[in-house]
Amino acid sequence: MKAIYILILSSLFVLSAGAQTNKATTTKPDPDKKIQVVEASCGKCKFGLPGKTCQLAVRIGENAYYVDGASIDDFGDAHAHDGFCNSIRKAEVQGELVNDQFKVTYFKLLPEPKKSKEKKNN
Repeated sequence: MKAIYILILSSLFVLSAGAQTNKATTTKPDPDKKIQVVEASCGKCKFGLPGKTCQLAVRIGENAYYVDGASIDDFGDAHAHDGFCNSIRKAEVQGELVNDQFKVTYFKLLPEPKKSKEKKNN
């Protein structure tokens, strides 16, 4: 009887884990739409947008907008030293502004530029 309970619990665990989906945006840009390179970060922590929680935002020109269609946690730990709450990154995006939100259809985080090490002359 104990084995049946373990089997049922294991099955439920496997099924629930398999139901988790990655809320990633489209991996390929739409060739008919313009790709923009924008700054991406936490709207609350880095762009000063109103809100109670950390959420992904993009800055287009002088204005920042919360993103709809991608989550701040889709790109790693937001509170890590290089996460969105601690740094502003460049990203390629496609989408449109709707009601002061950026509805993203494509989002690609660009690699951070490599920091050059200065040689110290003593």
